[in-house]
Amino acid sequence: MDKITSGATTIAVLGTPDRDSADSLLLQHGAVLFRGLGVDSPAAFHEFVRTFGEPFTNYRHGNSPRVAVQAGVWTSTEYPAEYEISLHNELSYSHRWPSRLFFYCDQAPATGGATPVSDSRAVLDGLSPEVRSRFTSRGVAYLQNLHGGFGLGKSWQDTYETDDRGEVERALAETGAEFRWTDDDDLRVRQVRPAVRQHPVTGEEVWFNQAEQWHVSSLPADEAEALLEMASSDEELPLQATFGDGSALGVDDLRMVREVAKRNECSFPWERGDVMMIDNLLVMHGRHAYTGSRRILVSMI
Repeated sequence: MDKITSGATTIAVLGTPDRDSADSLLLQHGAVLFRGLGVDSPAAFHEFVRTFGEPFTNYRHGNSPRVAVQAGVWTSTEYPAEYEISLHNELSYSHRWPSRLFFYCDQAPATGGATPVSDSRAVLDGLSPEVRSRFTSRGVAYLQNLHGGFGLGKSWQDTYETDDRGEVERALAETGAEFRWTDDDDLRVRQVRPAVRQHPVTGEEVWFNQAEQWHVSSLPADEAEALLEMASSDEELPLQATFGDGSALGVDDLRMVREVAKRNECSFPWERGDVMMIDNLLVMHGRHAYTGSRRILVSMI
């Protein structure tokens, strides 16, 4: 077994599909790269994922723009190639999240395009006691402004995979979220979640949230400025995050989160047929900017 290590993050590399070894390494490191296994299509990828568990069949509540390739397999986040996607834990703003994510390289980009990971335990440990205390005690509130068919960001129809408002309301009622419809058929949703969680198997405390990614300060400066000029309040933004008690997140606190996560980032260049499995609580993941055509598919269990 080989390893790729950077900062406090390690990706174990396996050339066999041995589940027992992979499961053990995943709990230790949080990320396992399978290379040279002959996975050569979305269907083969789906079958590989099924050896570890039954994949999710919908992406309801998800805020990332994705395209379904087949049942249980999606494109990774559809986002302009020139931008980086910051490190985050998948669906950590939701009441339900995947325990594991699987990424499959169907086409490697010409340059860049890595899917970096960062150890969530190291991120939590690397924060100052003051920042850690603020997030632990207050949690994070995630604010979504979902348009009804025309506007910035995702529509509520795409987010909840239906155009039935009653179905959306029933789905939201199960999550404990606050929500309301506007006169323009937009949907505003507020969800309060912990910023830190305990891993169900290892018992370790981990940084598990998307406060930094949902906050407007995560955007390129010109985009953030344009967005703030268009919105009359935070509630008008497609996405925004505050502390759970409604108080504003500190920009300096978020800067520290980004710096610590980036300092522990670990990545590798994709090769066609690669599959990376990650523990969604033990590591954060993101995407580097790239050139050329890139097709990374994702499945979740």
